[in-house]
Amino acid sequence: MRTVAVLAFDGMSPFHLTVPCLVLGDPGGRPDRYDVQVCAERPGALRTNAGFGITVEQDLSIMDTADVVILPSWNPSLEPSEHLLSVIRRAHARGATVVGLCMGAFLVAVSGIADGREVVTHWRFAAELQSRRPEVAVRADVLWSDLGDVLTSAGTAASLDCCLHLVRTQYGVEAAEEVARSIVIAPHRSGSQAQYIPVPIPPDPSDDVIEKAMVWARARLDQPVSLDEWAAAVALSRRTFTRQFRARTGSSGQAWLLQQRLDRARLLLETTDHPVERVATASGFGSSAALRHHFHAVLGTTPQRHRQEFALA
Repeated sequence: MRTVAVLAFDGMSPFHLTVPCLVLGDPGGRPDRYDVQVCAERPGALRTNAGFGITVEQDLSIMDTADVVILPSWNPSLEPSEHLLSVIRRAHARGATVVGLCMGAFLVAVSGIADGREVVTHWRFAAELQSRRPEVAVRADVLWSDLGDVLTSAGTAASLDCCLHLVRTQYGVEAAEEVARSIVIAPHRSGSQAQYIPVPIPPDPSDDVIEKAMVWARARLDQPVSLDEWAAAVALSRRTFTRQFRARTGSSGQAWLLQQRLDRARLLLETTDHPVERVATASGFGSSAALRHHFHAVLGTTPQRHRQEFALA
């Protein structure tokens, strides 16, 4: 079990505080993965921006032993105390995973633990954070970023995606899908997906040809899928399909398809004892060599090592 310390502060959004508690707390009746505790610099009664109050019993000392430190939001008009920043730095220095959700990326950036690297925050506040902390590269074009030791995300729903990604990274694909089913959210949205896509969703779901194309491709992950065949399946030209897919998802069709194949392979490695060659075929990679190549390029590991880490007892 991993211990998680979640920061609360006076005047924060209760939604942002709830996200890590919901995703990591006890979804689906599985309290054996994370022990989630909420803390504050000054414990006691705190206000929220929703018109009601909360009571927090723990102080920041729990961050000194937590495996994961989550900063679910922040008020940019507040100057964080040196005490809070030093606690964040200490946690990071001893190896804790630090997660800044939405405006929590301000605390990550100001603490200095991401200097020389990138952080993600809500697109509306990205320019402000960049002007304050030129030492980091602030991104507003993706949902979340995982640097290994530091994770940051855009706001609201992207915070859910980032926390679900944390579950996926630490406990595997099956665990993440179990959590997603329990709280009824999409099991995986790639961090590289665009935060804001200026294309209206069709009012009638039956008109969403890209969603139809996704369903069609997911049902054929074990088969070669050419771009021409994929476009023809939803009666579009290749050029139109490519343009609409990127506008709808923020990524190319091939990048999206690769992520789906990797997810299928990870799930099979975690939940079956199939040989790697069989896993590669079932997930559409064709050969174990191709599977190993993409695992290393995208995930930084090998299929065998992934199975060792996440295989069911």
